[in-house]
Parts: sequence; structure tokens; C-alpha cells
Amino acid sequence: MLVPLAGAVAMAVLLGVAAFVIFNRDHDCSGGRLPLRVVATPEIQPALNKIAADYNKAMHSIDDKCVEVTVAEEESARTANAVAAGKATADFWVADSSLLMESMRATSAGEELPQVEGSIATSPVVLAAAKSAASRLTDTLQPSWSAMISAANVANVDGPGRKVRVLALDPQKSSAGLAALLAAAGTAREAGQDKELVGALKELSGQLASDPAALLASLTVKSGSKVPIGVSSEQAIYIHNTEKPQSQVVALYPKEGTLSLDYPVTILTEDPGVLKAAADFKQALATESAKKALRAAGFRTDEGKAGEVLTKAKGFDPESPAALDPPDGATVTRVVQTWSRLNLGSRLLALLDVSGTMALPVPGTGMTRMQAINKIATEGLSLFPPDSDIGLWSFSTHLDGQGRDYKELVSVGPLAETTDGVLRKDLMGQTLATLQAKATGDTGLNDTIKAAYTEMTKTYKEDKVNTLLILTDGAGNDDPDGGVTNAQLLQFLKKTYNPKRPISILLIAFGPEARKGKQQMDALAKAAGGEAYIADDVLQVRDFFLQGMERRICMPNCDG
Repeated sequence: MLVPLAGAVAMAVLLGVAAFVIFNRDHDCSGGRLPLRVVATPEIQPALNKIAADYNKAMHSIDDKCVEVTVAEEESARTANAVAAGKATADFWVADSSLLMESMRATSAGEELPQVEGSIATSPVVLAAAKSAASRLTDTLQPSWSAMISAANVANVDGPGRKVRVLALDPQKSSAGLAALLAAAGTAREAGQDKELVGALKELSGQLASDPAALLASLTVKSGSKVPIGVSSEQAIYIHNTEKPQSQVVALYPKEGTLSLDYPVTILTEDPGVLKAAADFKQALATESAKKALRAAGFRTDEGKAGEVLTKAKGFDPESPAALDPPDGATVTRVVQTWSRLNLGSRLLALLDVSGTMALPVPGTGMTRMQAINKIATEGLSLFPPDSDIGLWSFSTHLDGQGRDYKELVSVGPLAETTDGVLRKDLMGQTLATLQAKATGDTGLNDTIKAAYTEMTKTYKEDKVNTLLILTDGAGNDDPDGGVTNAQLLQFLKKTYNPKRPISILLIAFGPEARKGKQQMDALAKAAGGEAYIADDVLQVRDFFLQGMERRICMPNCDG
């Protein structure tokens, strides 16, 4: 009986020794620790920290050293700037989106960014609304990028924007905001909504939340009669609902499909040993236990699989939403530049025709030309945000003394600035409402344009889009005293216009004589990189102003 027992003991000892040898071969820390410094976007850092803790406990050995992973949080844009400047201190980076990488890579500073090495999680970018208000959207706004554009379009005063207020995230600071912008822009292009998109982007630039948490919190705050909706990653909504159970938000999935934050991995180290550690940790992130930890934090897997926390009862759709085709680098760059150009500040001087013909009636409207032009000016100028610099001159002949065909009514300055105890915006409205045509006045258009263009050139502001807006009945220049001829004005504009400091002319004419002068109007506008329009209907002015804003994107080369 002792012989077999002795044999069993010997076998157990041998197996134990073998297991010890194997364990220590795979977990040999005799050479000390091998630090792997991971930096991750804040929302995914807690989950990665848990995964790293389990990884460290398992004692992964590389070249006789046990890998020790630490995970710090940092906003992706900040890390990207550090990487581009060669100042990154991390070995392993998890950003929130490849879109950010593409947008950075297009800049001169981003040329040195390394290539990403796959995705570890995803989170669709969706529309969001307070759970308590979502039912009120049923008849007003169906979840879609197209509907969001219509609701946000500043020129669509009769659209869903009457009942819905759209909030956005700055696409230059937020990857979710960038993804939403790209999804909306792509949808608008396919649907022929380019002008509507311009109007929406202009409005949204004044409705930006500082970060996703602030945006989601604002959705649940009652303010006025409009229902607020916004854009967010699905995972940010889950975190908001977890932290604020009394202020629940629901995800609204756009019917056209959407883009997702994809949490790409980028290896930054060049050290051979740390490279091995980075590869090993990256492999650990692909295990089922790591994926489970990410799903528990509100993320989906890289294949779009949702975890148990994303349920319909909690305001989510566990099914993976339809995916839009991810844009290429050139598209990302173009859309980001469009946003930047559209959101340059505005500096505009409006020239308003008050000549005698402006007192004539406009058939079928019940208005005089003066009243129609005033309505056009009021409609158009209301599209500009409060930080815009706006001024107003009137013109006819001998308006401000003998030989001076123009008169300053409101100096150029911020609409939100107080002048003589009145907000400039209110002063503009009051002035337009009381302006009368000069019964004996002719149209000193050319002298006025030359003087105004000279003034705008002298006071040019680099950080704004500088524009001269002319509103007239289209009779053209009619100055009995002579003054600047058509040919002289064209020569002056061509000589003075500087594409490096562009001041464009936006000319809008309204009246039966307008089309007769269209050729000269076009020549004047194009000489200064602008555009001329004829309004057959007062409400057309909304489109004209949006088209003028659209030209910001291509300036100074809009015409070739």
C-alpha cells in the first residue's frame, strides 16, 4: 500500500514543480517592473483602469519583467496636440474617435501623428431629449439629421424650430460634436439641404454646450415653451442617467443612420521592451472579460454589441443602429473648415436706398418699396448673432449736406453693445421702422458705394468676415450732379479689392426696375468678390442672406 502512495506523492510533487516552473516562466518578475503608461479619453478611463488592475494582478511578464499598467485620463484633443508637438509622455493612447485623428492629421502639426491600431469599443452619436419631454416631439420632430437641420435652420422661421430648440457640441472641441456635424453635413448633401445646413450651423454656433455633461443636464431644465434636443454619445447618456436618476434623458436614433465614437488605440512608444508590453496589453483589451467591463460602462463592443445596461427600459435601443459610411480625411478637413469659416464673426455695413422711387407702391403687396426694403433689412439682419458688428447708412442725393449722398444712421459696432443708452440691435430696428423715402431724392449709389467701401477698408477687421450690404430698388445710379460713373466705380473696386483682406459686396434689389440693372449689379458685386440678387418676394431675402453666408466657405475664390 505504501508503494503506490509514495508514487502518487512523487507524482504530485513533480506536477507541482512543473506548474511552479511554468507559472514563473510566464510570470517572471525577476528583472523588476516594466511600466506601461496609458492615457485615455476621460469617459473610458475608469473602465480601462479596472481592466488594467486585473491585468496587473495576472503578472504579465515581458523579458523577465512584469508589466505594470497605469491609466491616466486626458481630453483627446489635448493629447493629440501633445503628440503632434512631440511632447507626449504616454506609451499607449486611447482617443475617443478616429475622426479627431483625421482632422488633426490634415494640419501641418498633425503630419507626425502615428497610425491607429484598431478600436476597442464604440458608442453611437445620437440625438437626445429629456425623457419627460420626448413624447412631445412625436408630432414635431422625428429623429433624423434632416429634421435636426430643419429645426436649427435660422432662416426657417415657420419650421419645427418654433417648437424645438437644438443644442450642439463644438466640433472643434468635442469628437461627438464633430461626428454629429459630419453626419448632418453628409445627410444634407444627399438631400440637397446645403443652404438649410448653412442656416442651421449659423444658429448652432450660438447654442453650443461646453461639454456633453452640461448639454445633457440642460435638456432636463425647463426654459420656455420649446423642447430642447441635443447631440451626444450613447455612453454619455448612460453615465448621465446613472448619476442623475431623477433627470433621465433618452437616446433618439437618427433614421438615416449615424457615426460612432470608436476609441482607437495608438502606440506611441518606440522602446522595444515597452512595445512588447503595449502589444500584450492591447491583446488583453480584446478578451471577453475586458469587453464585458467596457459594456458594463455603457460602451458597445467594436462590433456594436450592447451590454445589459443599454436596454429599452432605460431609454436605449440594444440593437446596433445603422451606420453611415465614415468620411475620409479630405471630407473631415473640408467640413471642419466650413464650420470655422461660417463661424467667423461678421462685420457688415448696410446701405439702404431712400431715394424718391422708394415711395412707390409694390403691386400686390400693400407696401411701398421703402417698406418692403425695410422688411427685407429687418429679416436679413435678424439672422446675425449678437456679437456681429453691424452699421447702417442711408443713401439718396444730398442727404447729409450739399454733395454728400449718404448719411450714417447707426455706426458699425456689436449688436449687443449699447450706444446712446440703447442696444445697437434695438437702435437698428427703431431706425429701420421709421425710415422714410426722400421725395425729391435721386439715387447717388456710386458715390455711396465708393465712400462706404473706403471706410470698410480703413476699418477692416482680420477676425471677421467684412461685408458691404446694399439694399435698393434696382434703379441703379441716378445722380444729376454727376459724381462717380459706373466705369469709374468698377475700376475703383477692382483696384481696391484685396483678396488677402476681402470686403465682399452683397447687393439685393427689390422692385420692377431691378432686372434692368442686373448686369451692372453683377459687375459691381463680382468686382469685390460678392454676389447680386433680385428679390421677387420679400421672404426670398432669407435665402439670399444664407447664400451670402455660404460664400464665406469659398472666399476669396468663390468665382474660380
